[in-house]
Amino acid sequence: MITEAQRPMFRFLVILTIASVVGLQAWTILFNNFAVEVVGLDGKQVGAIQSVREIPGFLALLAIYVLLFLREHRLAAFSVLLLGLGTAAAGFFPSYLGLITTTLVMSFGFHYFETANQSLTLQYFDKLTTPVVFGRLRSLSAAANIAVAVCILFLGKIADYRTLYLGMGCLVILAALWGLRQDPTHKNLVPQHSRMILKRRYGLYYFLTFLSGARRQIFIAFSVFLLVKVFHFSVQEVTLLFIANNIVNYFASPLIGKAIVRFGERRVLSVEYAGLIGVFLTYAFTGSKVVVVAMYIIDHLLFNFAIAIRTYFQKVSDPQDIAPSMAVGFTINHIAAVVIPVLFGMAWMVDYRIPFVAGAGMSLISLIATQKIPLFNEEK
Repeated sequence: MITEAQRPMFRFLVILTIASVVGLQAWTILFNNFAVEVVGLDGKQVGAIQSVREIPGFLALLAIYVLLFLREHRLAAFSVLLLGLGTAAAGFFPSYLGLITTTLVMSFGFHYFETANQSLTLQYFDKLTTPVVFGRLRSLSAAANIAVAVCILFLGKIADYRTLYLGMGCLVILAALWGLRQDPTHKNLVPQHSRMILKRRYGLYYFLTFLSGARRQIFIAFSVFLLVKVFHFSVQEVTLLFIANNIVNYFASPLIGKAIVRFGERRVLSVEYAGLIGVFLTYAFTGSKVVVVAMYIIDHLLFNFAIAIRTYFQKVSDPQDIAPSMAVGFTINHIAAVVIPVLFGMAWMVDYRIPFVAGAGMSLISLIATQKIPLFNEEK
């Protein structure tokens, strides 16, 4: 399905996506144990850092103006470079303020890369190919996650946090330097608007993106923290969980892309949100270590269904709106994300179940809103 003209961009996105995943996954696997065991942070401080981590996502709309001076594929490579630098530096600053600073650098890189990554994918691939490409990128990301987790599992026995952060960050930096030397573009594209785009007919996309960001932050900020703080997972157990989780996602992600093509966005997203209601409620009330592990894997699997929000937008949008709309979408996605970790970090101090019950409520609202998506892919 990928044409010869599209292969350079596909290869470019594959390499940089894998690199971004290596940096983010290393940071994610190590963060909670590093924060608890080395820095000594509590739930409120972890929530605050997670909120700071989302500030660059909130500022993603500024990418529209960066693109006035920098071509989009260059922005993608430079963003991965920032991600690598932030990851490499994290272990050298084992304090609350140090973690905030390195997290900001890493996060600017990750969020601006994801903005460019999604935009380039939607621009360079057609409506039937895009879900499959997203699925392949998610599958390769899962494979990269497994490799990172295995490295940390074994190297964690002989290396300290500083060495682990530095080693993973340097791998990301090398890939970014390769990306800066590439030009995978071609001329047969619709020119993109260089201003912010907000249109009423994109309202459902904005709303689902907003709820997705709010709900996702509950998972990112508190699911692994739940495992470490409440169920007392070690860094080795967290790493093994990441490996199992990504083995599932490696095989499932391409199938999800194909399912979007066959069944349409409304059906796929309905499955996601119905499943998340059960997952969040189980997080809140289970006392079983085995059950909470199963919910974590299902939660991460369902997250891949969110590809359908972007492919829905591709079907209803004007081609010249893609780049600015991806930037605006990232900002909308992170409006609640900047606030929610702090608010629910304080709620956690009252009762750790509160964030997860709220996540179930958000999933229910998303499920209702999804029914307004047209059935583009009705079976004959």
